[in-house]
Amino acid sequence: MSTAILTGPPVPGSSLEGDLRSLGFDVRVSPGAEETAALIAAVPAAERVAVVDARFVGHVHSLRLALTDPRFALAAVPGALTAKPEGRAALGRALAGAEAPAGGTTAVDTVLPDALATALDADGAAVHRPELGSLVATVPGDPQARNEARQAVADVDDEAVRLRSAVKARDGFFTTYAVSPYSRYIARWCARRGLTPNQVTTASLITALIAAGFAATGTRGGFVAAGVLLIVSFVLDCTDGQLARYSLQYSTMGAWLDATFDRAKEYAYYAGLALGAARGGDDVWALALGAMVLMTCRHVVDFSFNEANHDAVANTSPTAALSGRLDSVGWTVWVRRMIVLPIGERWAMIAVLTALTTPRIVFWALLIGCGFAACYTTAGRLLRSLTRKAHRTDRAAGALADLADSGPLAGAVARAGAPLVRRLPALATPVIALIGAVAVTATAALSDYGSPWPLAAAAFYVVTSGLAVARPLKGSLDWLVPPFFRAAEYGTVLALAARADADGALPAAFGLVAAVAYHHYDTVYRIRGGTGAPPAWLVRVIGGHEGRTLAVALLAALVAAPDLRWALTALAGVIALVVLVESIRFWVSSAAPAVHDEGEPA
Repeated sequence: MSTAILTGPPVPGSSLEGDLRSLGFDVRVSPGAEETAALIAAVPAAERVAVVDARFVGHVHSLRLALTDPRFALAAVPGALTAKPEGRAALGRALAGAEAPAGGTTAVDTVLPDALATALDADGAAVHRPELGSLVATVPGDPQARNEARQAVADVDDEAVRLRSAVKARDGFFTTYAVSPYSRYIARWCARRGLTPNQVTTASLITALIAAGFAATGTRGGFVAAGVLLIVSFVLDCTDGQLARYSLQYSTMGAWLDATFDRAKEYAYYAGLALGAARGGDDVWALALGAMVLMTCRHVVDFSFNEANHDAVANTSPTAALSGRLDSVGWTVWVRRMIVLPIGERWAMIAVLTALTTPRIVFWALLIGCGFAACYTTAGRLLRSLTRKAHRTDRAAGALADLADSGPLAGAVARAGAPLVRRLPALATPVIALIGAVAVTATAALSDYGSPWPLAAAAFYVVTSGLAVARPLKGSLDWLVPPFFRAAEYGTVLALAARADADGALPAAFGLVAAVAYHHYDTVYRIRGGTGAPPAWLVRVIGGHEGRTLAVALLAALVAAPDLRWALTALAGVIALVVLVESIRFWVSSAAPAVHDEGEPA
């Protein structure tokens, strides 16, 4: 139970106490700052506490935004302030300064929460002030102002505002116009029945897995059912975020589940389509794995570019300026959002094509559409990087190094080659990474199965990948290094499994890439949550990207083609077990701050 302390002169007939109780607060009354300090001290240290002026007039949703959002240690609107346990010490210092020097009481017209917020600002504490828009939050100074404030409250339907704000501020065309107009009401229905965003996220995952199961039947009826259920899963996927915003139920675990399950749902559906096609005599596992590789590499491009420029200085360019001008023309915004094929458009396309065509057509459409989207976004980011002069920070370089996922072999090469690499031009880093990636992938694709050449190319890749990270990744194009590494590792697994031309090799390769991709996505979500990369021991145990690439090349050189599937399956099982156990342990016990992703649709 959270505690709210009402301060200031009481107002007969005010509904404020009831409003606070409806938000889950136990309400206490205090006449002044000294008494308020005593009441706060009596609240258990592990509980949230709020200070609210008894004269407050405003919408209940204004109080909800200010006093119940779990993402912020300190938050305030006019007349109300809250502190989570981690913000209590700062609040205590502010209260000590607010106590009157004589008698410990404050002036009648003092709005204590506002005075505390000002003191917290002066103390350097970060006080979140939510955007209220048309919502009202004020402390009127006289009866006339109070009547005017009450009329302003009556003129705005805060429930309508709450529903509108439940929808993500930036989303794709399909989501905005075909899903959100009704999914927000599903979110409200869930909130009123006590359902949590995590429960809705889990329901979305289960629905998608059932859809994958129907796709795996290989029948037309199964494909139609799969397409319908995939859309239902996506509606639930939108609903969980809207429920989180509607009820302010943000959490680190929720953000992780939402992001992780999105990838699990999509890639499980790819597997279901491939199984269904196989039942009809069409082997599309190579296309399914290619689609997963393309999607994952595309996401790594997004993550790497954003991390590299997250806190860059002088972060401007003619390309960015042009993009800003285009944003002022409404239709161009939607066209550009649709071109990148975000999750809503992508899943709608997959669902419709599944119901009407064949899995092979679905995968070719995915490869062509996502390939074009990847070229479009990457070209724009290349232009931005080449045309702006930005200084990238140590934090950004560290994030890119974590995304690179270099293991002990690359680390040893990096330490040995650092003196040489420091003398090379800035562009050398991504060029070296690209040379190694192309060499190992092309050799695996062009060599006969069992040939020693892919193993030699993998050894060369170990050297180039180490040299590529031998100095901090602060160059203008160094954000390309992690995507090059992902493409090399995943592409090599795909190429070697395809060259084996043996039953089960490609499905086993699909499982291996899925296990490794989970590790890479998990790394991204940890960095986004401000908790840093996975522990170094985990990266060492699973070998790093260069170690796994070398291991797969060695297996292909030593294991007969019919047995490759067992070798890849065993490797995938070990990696999945280690990564999942550590990931679940971390996210269940994580003390990371509550987050919610409002960024680009994936």
